[in-house]
Order: sequence, then structure tokens, then C-alpha cells
Amino acid sequence: MELKVYYEDTDCGGVVYYANYLRYFERARTERFAGRGIDLAAYQEKGVVFAVANAAIEYKSPARYGDILEVETAVEGVKGSSFTVQYIIRRKKDGAVLVTGSTRMACVNAAMKPIRLPDEMRAALLAP
Repeated sequence: MELKVYYEDTDCGGVVYYANYLRYFERARTERFAGRGIDLAAYQEKGVVFAVANAAIEYKSPARYGDILEVETAVEGVKGSSFTVQYIIRRKKDGAVLVTGSTRMACVNAAMKPIRLPDEMRAALLAP
């Protein structure tokens, strides 16, 4: 997924504010799901929700105002009620890796209690 760094994404020095990378992770994960036919709103209507149980991030180099970023995602560690999404954020113009990270996602019900991943979602997550 590509995204452009806007002024609103940056601090007073024109560098992307550190917490915004988590927003980029969220956006890329949502797009990945949509691209695999996973309709998060439909799951939510059925009482199936996905919550971030853990987030990790490593900053390697700053992104700046005006940069075009490429966010790569990969799903791994699919278990009964959780899975992990890995992220790599690169600057498009030179391919430099700026940030890497992961989120462990928990499948929960409306009461935030863990539930098993739906079979069709598991299949979509594991598809190449």
C-alpha cells in the first residue's frame, strides 16, 4: 500500500510523528483484509471484533513531509483466536526501510472475550 506523508502527520521539524506509524500499520492491515475479501464491518455486525493485543515498532530512519511511503504487510502465527501482522515501511523514492513492526491481533466478541477465528477468515489470512 502507498501513502503520502502530509503536513498533519509531522512534528514541527517536518518528521513523521512516531505514533502515526501505528496509524499507517492500521491502514495497511485494513487494506490487506479488504483485498482478501475480509469485510471487518460485516464481522462486527456478527459480534466478531479484532483488537490489537500487542504492538511492536522499530524506528530505523525518519519519514518526512512529502515522502511517499510503501507499507508492506505479512500475516503469520495464525492461531485459534489470534494472528500476527508484520509491517515494513519503506520510502518509495529510494527503497530505504524506515520502520518495521508487528501487531498481534486477538479475535474477540462484543464483551471483549477471546473467540475462535472464523474458518473463512482463517483461510483468507493463510492464502498466499
